[in-house]
Amino acid sequence: MSGDLTRRNFLKLGALSLLGLAFNPFPPPRDDFDYPNGEIGRVTVFNKITVYQKPDWNSPVVGYLNTKDTLVNLYAELTPPSGPAYNPLWYRVWSGYIHSAYIQKVKFRFNPVLSQIPEQGQLCEVTIPYTQIYKYNPYRGWERFNRLYYETTHWVVGIDEGPDKKPWYRINDSGLEFHVPAEHLRPVPDEEMTPISPEIPWEGKRIEVSIQNQLLTAYEYDRIVFSARVSTGLNVRPDPEGIPWNTPRGDFFILNKQPSTHMGQGRLTGDPEAYELPGVPWTMYFEPQTGVAFHGAYWHNNFGLQMSHGCVNMRPKDAKWLFRWCYPIFEVPVKDRSGWEKRGRGTPVKVI
Repeated sequence: MSGDLTRRNFLKLGALSLLGLAFNPFPPPRDDFDYPNGEIGRVTVFNKITVYQKPDWNSPVVGYLNTKDTLVNLYAELTPPSGPAYNPLWYRVWSGYIHSAYIQKVKFRFNPVLSQIPEQGQLCEVTIPYTQIYKYNPYRGWERFNRLYYETTHWVVGIDEGPDKKPWYRINDSGLEFHVPAEHLRPVPDEEMTPISPEIPWEGKRIEVSIQNQLLTAYEYDRIVFSARVSTGLNVRPDPEGIPWNTPRGDFFILNKQPSTHMGQGRLTGDPEAYELPGVPWTMYFEPQTGVAFHGAYWHNNFGLQMSHGCVNMRPKDAKWLFRWCYPIFEVPVKDRSGWEKRGRGTPVKVI
């Protein structure tokens, strides 16, 4: 099956079951709801999401969304005067309103399966709300681990028969190998990674990040060509012996670009609360001492507020634009697996 899974078809399916991938059924429609696009939101946190009677944190509470990865219909978007100013976006849901901070807008797009994978691998993007990782153990058979989420990116290195006897992609994730259903991933074509304005010389591009305004601005000479709300690091140090979570101020350079990165301890634990983030998209490291980077973030939608452990969180589509625009230039097509990252003294970065 390819293309978008419409809401009507989804309801006909009842409970979608894709080998351990079970989604909550959507509530039935009502006449007073406008449902033009069939938009869906995924709850990204374990903490309960409060549903309010009106789009205002001072409004009466009418319910909760209690489970991470719960899917909800989003019937309308609102930006009421009550804000908050840094992120005033609210969503109308079945019984009230929820703030957008921990809701990822997602879609169901199933993809044709590649007949073969290039020797150097193929970058792919998850196009459904989430998909389940499985690994084959010769003694215990197929075992479940973490999930991969919408808009994450992954290097596919092979096609194998999965536990449902259908084609599954084999993914190499920083040395880890595992499988997911092939139709859940979209191959990213080369043209989506080609450089933006490569005719502008190295000295003509620069990036500025304002921590006060939570704003990233890209310049070509003195002309603004791109700006985006971001989430920089929290001003805390939970572990006295650990690295502080604030984003360092100063002058830097982009040093390393990776279209897919595993953040965390580099493991697959199967623990949904573990800090393991496979497939963080469009990563650009600029501070070598603590590994601070620009990258796409799919685990919150609260850009405009400090949220991270030091990195500069961006919407995946914004991070992708910056990845293509800044130096060093990522070579497309990738010629071999050593080309899954690009190193070099790249675009200047100023954090103020």
